[in-house]
Amino acid sequence: MENNLNLEQASKHIAENLPLTQESIDKFRENRQQIDTMMSRYKCAIMEVETKFKVLNEQFSLQYDRNPIESIKSRLKSIDSILEKVQRKNIRLSMEAVEANLNDIAGVRVICSFRNDIYDLAKYFLNQDDVRLIEIKDYIKRPKDGGYRSLHLIVEVPIFLQNEKRNMKVEVQLRTIAMDFWASLEHKLRYKKEINPDDAIELAKDLKECADTSMLLDLRMEEIKNRINHSAKKED
Repeated sequence: MENNLNLEQASKHIAENLPLTQESIDKFRENRQQIDTMMSRYKCAIMEVETKFKVLNEQFSLQYDRNPIESIKSRLKSIDSILEKVQRKNIRLSMEAVEANLNDIAGVRVICSFRNDIYDLAKYFLNQDDVRLIEIKDYIKRPKDGGYRSLHLIVEVPIFLQNEKRNMKVEVQLRTIAMDFWASLEHKLRYKKEINPDDAIELAKDLKECADTSMLLDLRMEEIKNRINHSAKKED
């Protein structure tokens, strides 16, 4: 996703709404070339991770005659989101501090057909010798209270530039089609304004029920896939 936010507007927003010093914001803003360079590196890291998953998808296709990945999406955190998180986490406003303390500037989302595909792909991805796992959060086995499910990996991958090699952090989310459908709609609904507090409670309950229903769908589809595979093997 292209970062189309004007940095001056973002800095002004932060200056008006968050207690960062004007001096630190001005200094950060003056480094526009460095900011563009940093964001370009994260874009390269996204491409590196996407390529790794595309290769795994191709290998699965050859070995198992099917593709476990339905789609791959990516996003680059906007400058205003970076600045807001810097303030929220009380991080010093510098390039070095931002790169050291923020793990989700670059994000890749891998949409899989089945739950088992998520864990298989994650295993093969993490087994690659140039991928370093920093953190893993399994919201599939331990969903969030609202019903959110996904496997989150914070990894570090190398990118090879003109005159150097750099290790960059990327957040990877793996989820099924049903998980992604629920999460996308929940995200849109959560940002609707002026919801009555009583309605919000009821809506949260309904969304949780929908999340549980989507989980049952994933389990049912996995069971059907296994039965089909078992039947096909007996025919062979």
